[in-house]
Amino acid sequence: MLQQLDMSSELFLKELEKTRRFTDKVCKQFGWEYHPMHDVNEGVQLGLTRHKLLYGKRFCPCYMVEPDEVNPGKFKSTNNRICPCPQAIEKEVPEEGKCHCGIFCTPEYVAQNR
Repeated sequence: MLQQLDMSSELFLKELEKTRRFTDKVCKQFGWEYHPMHDVNEGVQLGLTRHKLLYGKRFCPCYMVEPDEVNPGKFKSTNNRICPCPQAIEKEVPEEGKCHCGIFCTPEYVAQNR
């Protein structure tokens, strides 16, 4: 069953601010930049926030989250997509210039797509 969250609630807004600080730290840590289209970043940050509140982790919003059969009461995402996911760090950003979700990009990708 799909759970609903009030995106204007104090709880959601506080967690969204934490998510924004988190994504800022990820950019700084890896030398990445945000996607040049603000809507992309906002959508991913909202999705990460939603997953954090619903499932306890910032699972990538572009992939399915499902109950973990090995650990009842826990959740997992397709292909271990917890932000920043190993696929983005090791392959997507270095080879394509951006992660699958598009929020994290190389400076070169951002310069070419402004």
